[in-house]
Amino acid sequence: MLRRAVPPATSSDSGHGPAWAPTRALGRAVLLTGLLLVLGVALGRVDLVLLAAPFAIGAAVQLRRMPRATPELSVTADEELLVEGGQVQASVTVTNPDVIPYDLVVVRTRTSRWLKLEHADRPFALTVASDGWAAVDLPGDALRWGRQDVGPAAARVAACGGLLACRPVVTPAYGVRVYPVTEPFAAIEAMPAAAGLVGAHRSRRMGEGGELAGVRPFAPGDRLRRIDWRVSLRTRDLHVASTLSDRDAEVVLLLDVLGEVGLSGGVGGSASVLDTTVRASAAVAEHYLQRGDRVSLLEYGAAARRLRPATGRRQYLTVLEWLLDVRPDPMDHAGDFGAHHVSSDALVVVLTPLIDPRAADMLASLAQSGRFVVAVDTLPATAAPEVRGPWTPLATRLWRLERENVLGRLREHGVPVVEWAGAGSLDLVLRDVSRLASAPRGR
Repeated sequence: MLRRAVPPATSSDSGHGPAWAPTRALGRAVLLTGLLLVLGVALGRVDLVLLAAPFAIGAAVQLRRMPRATPELSVTADEELLVEGGQVQASVTVTNPDVIPYDLVVVRTRTSRWLKLEHADRPFALTVASDGWAAVDLPGDALRWGRQDVGPAAARVAACGGLLACRPVVTPAYGVRVYPVTEPFAAIEAMPAAAGLVGAHRSRRMGEGGELAGVRPFAPGDRLRRIDWRVSLRTRDLHVASTLSDRDAEVVLLLDVLGEVGLSGGVGGSASVLDTTVRASAAVAEHYLQRGDRVSLLEYGAAARRLRPATGRRQYLTVLEWLLDVRPDPMDHAGDFGAHHVSSDALVVVLTPLIDPRAADMLASLAQSGRFVVAVDTLPATAAPEVRGPWTPLATRLWRLERENVLGRLREHGVPVVEWAGAGSLDLVLRDVSRLASAPRGR
C-alpha cells in the first residue's frame, strides 16, 4: 500500500536497486513451506510434507515467469484555454510494457488546492493486462488563476500473484495553466497622450483622421477633397477642413507586488489583492489591445519583471502568460525604480493596495515627472489584521485614517485614485486626465 502522502519525485527513484522485490506473501509462503518440510523430515511425518507441497508448487508456478520491465506512469491534463471556473480533465495512466500482467496497481496523486478534482484525495486500485495500459480519470474544476499542478503521482504494482512488488514509481507533477477570468471592461476613447502612427484614439495633433478640428485657409499641400466649399463660397477664398489624427496610445500596467493582503477564495469566493490585481490587469489589457493600442506590464517589486509594449492578439496571450507568474515580491529597500522606466507619452495605470509607503512615493514621483498616472486601489473592503486582540479595532481604524490621508496627499499631487469596480471604473478618471493633458501648459 502507498503512504498517505505521495513522495516527491527525486533522483533516488531511478537508483541501481532491484526494480522488483519479494513481498511479505512470498516470505510467508517460503517460511511456511520450509517449516513444514523440516518438521516432516524431523518427525518422519509424510502428511506434513504433503501439506507443504501446495505452497511450494503454487509459489513456483507464480514465479515461473518474472517481470523484467518497470511500469510507466504519466499524468496528463486538457488545459486548452482554461480559465477560472472552467472544467479541467486530468488523468493518470499506468502502462505495462512487460508480458506479465499486473495483478494489482494502487495509484495515488496529489493536486493543487485550487484544482477541485473528483476522487483525487483517495487511492485507486486497478489491474493492467500484459502489454496494456489503464487510466484513472480525474475531472474537476479550476478555482483560481495561476500555474496549478496535477501530481506528483505514485504507483505501487504487484505481480505474480502478489509475490513480487515493484518499488514505488513516482512521476513529476503536470503543470496546468489557469488564466484569470476577465471582467467586462470598457473605457472612454479619450487618451491623455496618443503618440503612435496609427490607431483609434483622437490625437491632439493635426493630421488625417475622422475628428473635425476646425476650418482654416487653404495652404500648399492640402488635399482637394478637404476643401470646405460652403465656407469657401461664402468667404470667396478656399478653405479646408482640418482634422485630428487618429493615433494609438501606449498603456503601461504597473503592478504593485510588494505584499499580499486578504484571503483568496477562488473564482466564486473572496478576492485578495493579487486576485484583483491580476484580473483587473487582464481586463484592461484586453480592452486596449482590442482597440489596437500598445500595452506593456511592469512589476513594482524586488524582481521588477517587465513585458515589452506590443499590440495584437499575440500580445494578449503573452500578457496572460506573464500574469500567471505574479507572486508577492517584497523588497528590503526602496529600490531604484524611477520615471525613466516608463515612456513619457504612456498612460500609466498603477494597481496597488497602497499599504506600503514606498508605493505612494513611487506614485508621487511618477506624477511629478509629468507622466499621466491613474492609481487603482486593489485593497479589499473587508481587509483586516489576522491577529485579533483588544486593541485591534482601534489600531485598524487609525490605520485606515492614515491611509485616507495618504490618498488625499496623492490627489493633491495630481494622482487620481479609484477603486476597481469592473466596467467603467476608469471612465471619469480618464476623462479628467485627458482634459488636463489637452489643456495648454505654461512655461
